[in-house]
Amino acid sequence: MAKDVDAVARRKARVRRSIRARAFGRPRLSVFRSSEQIYAQIIDDENGVTIVSASTLEKANREALKTGANKEAAHIVGKQLAERAVAKGVTEVVFDRGAYIYHGRVQALAEGAREGGLQF
Repeated sequence: MAKDVDAVARRKARVRRSIRARAFGRPRLSVFRSSEQIYAQIIDDENGVTIVSASTLEKANREALKTGANKEAAHIVGKQLAERAVAKGVTEVVFDRGAYIYHGRVQALAEGAREGGLQF
């Protein structure tokens, strides 16, 4: 079991390292997905602050969505995040998928963010 955790941590660190190498000062869109929810935030690594965030746990999303664990929910969260970011003046980000493959809910969140106006 410990080997699996180490492998995930190494993969996450490898992805993060490659993102920072090509970020060139752009904020990072970080994704976390659990078995029941999905969370996303845009982080300014230079100042160490979260600019905006969105998740399926927000009250409006909990009431509107049947579940937080499907592609539809991820798409909506991505779109909300992008709209909030554009309102704060952020239009270009780098996508940090963490240890997750770019597929399913992670991909749906990214597509929703692009629809909302973010470029990456």
